[in-house]
Amino acid sequence: MRFVIERGDLLRALGHVASVVEKRTTIPILSNVLLRANAEGLQLKATDLEREVVESVSANVATPGAVTVPAHMLHDIVRKLPDGVQIRIEREPERERVSITAGHARFALQALPADDFPDLAAGQMSHSFEIASGDLKRLIEKTRFAISTEETRYYLNGIYLHPAKTGGTPSLRAVATDGHRLAQFDLAQPAGVDGMPGIIIPRKTVHELYRLIEASDAPVRVEVSPAKVRVEIGPITMTSKLVDGTFPDYGRVIPQSNDKVLEVSSQVFMGAVDRVSTIASERVRAVKLNIAPGKLVLSVNNPDGGSATEEVEAQFSAPAMEIGFNARYLLDISGQLESDSLKFLLSDPGSPTILKDVGDESALYVLMPMRV
Repeated sequence: MRFVIERGDLLRALGHVASVVEKRTTIPILSNVLLRANAEGLQLKATDLEREVVESVSANVATPGAVTVPAHMLHDIVRKLPDGVQIRIEREPERERVSITAGHARFALQALPADDFPDLAAGQMSHSFEIASGDLKRLIEKTRFAISTEETRYYLNGIYLHPAKTGGTPSLRAVATDGHRLAQFDLAQPAGVDGMPGIIIPRKTVHELYRLIEASDAPVRVEVSPAKVRVEIGPITMTSKLVDGTFPDYGRVIPQSNDKVLEVSSQVFMGAVDRVSTIASERVRAVKLNIAPGKLVLSVNNPDGGSATEEVEAQFSAPAMEIGFNARYLLDISGQLESDSLKFLLSDPGSPTILKDVGDESALYVLMPMRV
């Protein structure tokens, strides 16, 4: 195998595929990236057995072939080479070594046979659809912060993606929850989603997918089977196993009769929460909201650190009430808002509260209160 490739093209592709390679693994070949050169160019593939990322780039291939080399070491070598340099990569036929030449620099890396590299074959996909990269990015942004990191409740360790109906209109819905908060976001249903089984996309896959679409404006093709999801973004294809579990009936925790409405400036509220929570302890980050017609007082009382209060203007027409929330959860939700106003739909101090972006009906958040 022998080919020449421009440093920028190789660096970009390695940055995409090497991110799924674990730094430490007991299976040596999982530390490697598969390089497959043929008449069409160079294909790079990496996997951790749960996710697989493949990318094709143009290269001047003199001799086709395939080999695997340490992914992070190759990435570091290419990253440190001068911009614009041409890199020649050649497999030494007598032994399992790969030579890398760029200008006056020459490296030799230990290699492992390409035939030993695992293949995360996706198999038959039952449903497929296309979605704009911007829409998929928003869908992930609006929900991923609520994904649970508690491994014992593994079925919450991802985003639940499924067809739904919003006001009678078919939609593609993403839901994430950790039991303390819930994030739901709806998109107009793309063609091909109808009848698709609900799938739970794992947390690591969600973050990796977001990183890949951040740098792309290309339409995204999504293919789904009961066990796997495959996503094509331009020259990049990511295949991932799904969380093998049943997502809970989240509709049961979304209140239907919260009739007390609090409306406040999202930026003013976020700033006030951030300031008063400075006093809160790391263990209990509770902020008390004292709500009355025309005003909202936020307060934190930490016996070991002091106290803080701040008053902000608010619209509220129901009788005065007090309720407490986790400050970090409030800030996470406030950070997703796109309009100037945040709406709380409240019931009582012990019941779940709905939060909405006044200018965006497609997003809905549910937050469990805290005792304060």
